[in-house]
Amino acid sequence: MPDPLQHRSEPVVRREPGVLDPDCHADTRRFHGGIGSLDLLRALRGSRQKRRPLSLNVQFPARSCTPTDARHAAEAYLLRLSREIEMIGCHLGPEQRVEQFHLGGATPHAAHLQQLMTQLRQRFHFLDHDCGDYGIDVDLHHTDWATMGLLREQGFNRVSIGGPDLADRQRTVACRENLALLHSLIDAARTFGFRSVNVDLGYGHAWQTAESFALKLDTLIELEPDRLQVFDCARPPARYRRPGPDGRREACGRDAREAMRRICFERLPGAGYQYIGLGQFVRPDDDLMMAQERGCLRRNCQGFTCHGYCDHVGLGLGAISQFDELYTQNTERLDHYLEQLDLGQLATCRGWRCEAATDCEAGAGPDD
Repeated sequence: MPDPLQHRSEPVVRREPGVLDPDCHADTRRFHGGIGSLDLLRALRGSRQKRRPLSLNVQFPARSCTPTDARHAAEAYLLRLSREIEMIGCHLGPEQRVEQFHLGGATPHAAHLQQLMTQLRQRFHFLDHDCGDYGIDVDLHHTDWATMGLLREQGFNRVSIGGPDLADRQRTVACRENLALLHSLIDAARTFGFRSVNVDLGYGHAWQTAESFALKLDTLIELEPDRLQVFDCARPPARYRRPGPDGRREACGRDAREAMRRICFERLPGAGYQYIGLGQFVRPDDDLMMAQERGCLRRNCQGFTCHGYCDHVGLGLGAISQFDELYTQNTERLDHYLEQLDLGQLATCRGWRCEAATDCEAGAGPDD
C-alpha cells in the first residue's frame, strides 16, 4: 500500500502556538525584546481608528496540584488578568465586535468563569444569538455535564476536549474511564447545542503501539466528534507540555510514530474526515473545510480560522496579539506576569514586526 504521507509537504503535528498566519510565517523564534508595550498601544489605537473586528484569546494557566492551591492561584491570576483586560480594553472601541473568542489553557472553576466572562462582556462587544465563534479548551477530568451547561449559558458554542497522559500502571483502567468521560462530554455538547466538538489525539507515547493506537482511534471515530486534532507527543502543543526547560513527553521510536501517523491518514478519511493541514481533520460540512474550499482559510494563534480579517488580541500568560504586520507576546513566566500587572504595566515582553514579504519568508520555521 502506498504511503499516504509520501507526497505531503507539511507535518501532521499542530504548529507551535507562536506560528501565526500562513501568509506571513511569523514564529516566536523571530520574536525579540525590541517590541514592547508602546508598540502594542499604538496598534490598539490604530485598530480602534479603523474599527476593525476582533478575535480575542484569553489564556488561563494550568491548575495547581491541590484544590486549595488551585483556588488561591486562580484568584490571584484573575485579579491581574482583570487589570490587563481594563488596560487593553480601554484602548478599543465599543463598536469593535468580538467575532471570534477562545479561552485556552485549563478549565476555570464555575465561579471564576462567570467572573471572567462578566468582565469581558462589560469591556468588549460580544455578539448575541450565537453569531460569533466562541470556543474553549476543557480538561477531561475537570469537566462534567453541569460545567458544559454553564459554558453554553456563557455563550460558548465550540469546545475542544483534551485529557492528561497516563502512566503505564494506570493505562488499562484509566483508558476505559477516559473514553467513558469523553463519550459523556460529547453527549453533553450535543445536548446543549454546541456548534462543534474537537478532540485532541496524541500519538507516539512511549507506552503506545501501533495496534493500541489504532484501537483508540477507532473508538474515537465511533464517538463522531466534528474535529480531530492529531499531534506527535514528541512535539506537543503548549497545552500538553510539562513545566520546565524540556516540556516534552517520553516518546516511542520514530518508526512507531510514523506508523501511528500513517494510521490516522488511512482511517480518518475512510471515516469521512477531511485533512486541512497541521494535524487537523474535520467533517466535510465543517466551517473550516468550507472556508478552505473558498480560499479564505487563515491561521492565527488558535490554529485555523475563518476570521483572518480580525485584529487578534491576546490576554493572559504568554498570550500573543497580532495587528497586521505587528506581533506582540506577553511574558510566559507567571511571576513576571503578576509583577508587571501589579506595577500597573502591560505584560508585553517581546514581539516582531513583519515589514516585508521577504522578511516574512525568512522567518519561516523548518516545519513551514
